[in-house]
Amino acid sequence: MPVTHSQGTRIQFRNLSKVFNNNKTETLALDDITFDIEPGEIVGIIGYSGAGKSTLVRMINALDTPTSGEVLLDGTNIVGLPEAKLRGIRRNIGMIFQQFNLMSSRTAAGNVAYPLQLAGVPKAERTRRVQELLDFVGLGDKGSNYPEQLSGGQKQRVGIARALATNPSLLLADEATSALDPTTTQEVLDLLRKVNRELGITIVVITHEMEVVRSIADTVVVMENGRVVEKGSVFEVFSNPQTDTAAKFVATSLRNTPDVVEADDLLAHEGRLFTINLTEHSGFFTAASQLQADGGSIAIVHGGVTTLQQRSFGKVTVRLGGPAEAIDRFYTTLQATTDIEEIQR
Repeated sequence: MPVTHSQGTRIQFRNLSKVFNNNKTETLALDDITFDIEPGEIVGIIGYSGAGKSTLVRMINALDTPTSGEVLLDGTNIVGLPEAKLRGIRRNIGMIFQQFNLMSSRTAAGNVAYPLQLAGVPKAERTRRVQELLDFVGLGDKGSNYPEQLSGGQKQRVGIARALATNPSLLLADEATSALDPTTTQEVLDLLRKVNRELGITIVVITHEMEVVRSIADTVVVMENGRVVEKGSVFEVFSNPQTDTAAKFVATSLRNTPDVVEADDLLAHEGRLFTINLTEHSGFFTAASQLQADGGSIAIVHGGVTTLQQRSFGKVTVRLGGPAEAIDRFYTTLQATTDIEEIQR
């Protein structure tokens, strides 16, 4: 194991704003952002292009300066600190990039060794540390390979090893899997989970892909137009999104409700269609049993159940037939305990 931390970095944003001035035109990139990231958390920050995600990351490692507000790392406000102090703080922050940012003239081992050279680590210790890190990311036999000899997933593993070289307690991943295929993406996300689990490092993942958040994050922060519009556990946001933006992102990952084409096909058949939220307290099965006892029929025609953070939730679309009174009773019963919506022709 390359390093052990008792806990990662705590990040606190306080009334953080950033205004860019371009040709006398002001753009509000961050708008009064206040929230906390706890030590050892994996936080997914998601939003569409222009939401302010990457600008927010640049505030964490002080590569950009806010117009107003504070960024506190373990209680220290880094806004306005002199560059000499910021260099020391940045050594505690690892960065993983979308395009890997490896030096083509250096081997995998040479890329991982580079930040250790900058830190003045003696050669023997560098060699030992580099091999330890390459073993940790599953590339122990690839140290002599150059980037052009590595696959995209292997390049990103080298990038992760390099980010861990200086024993950071905070890791920032800015669209780190956007250039990878789905299988390789999952392998990289599994590795980041391992980093968090075994080393205790706080990880901030910037992404526009909800599947990435679903796979790795503990907490989700949804951004839109420079503001945080929603924040909660992965389970809370996926099972019950509170904003249109979050709901649209969740829909791209879960696919548990029929789209327009599927709904049209389902409506072509006899019966009434309802989409129902399934939760621990939805009462779906009790209501379904009562419907059948009242002479009605029920068939599940679409849906899915997901388990996140050891809790399950989902949606089903059902086709109901039989007496109108039985169907109305089913609807009224469920309406009292969960979300139910009829799909109309």
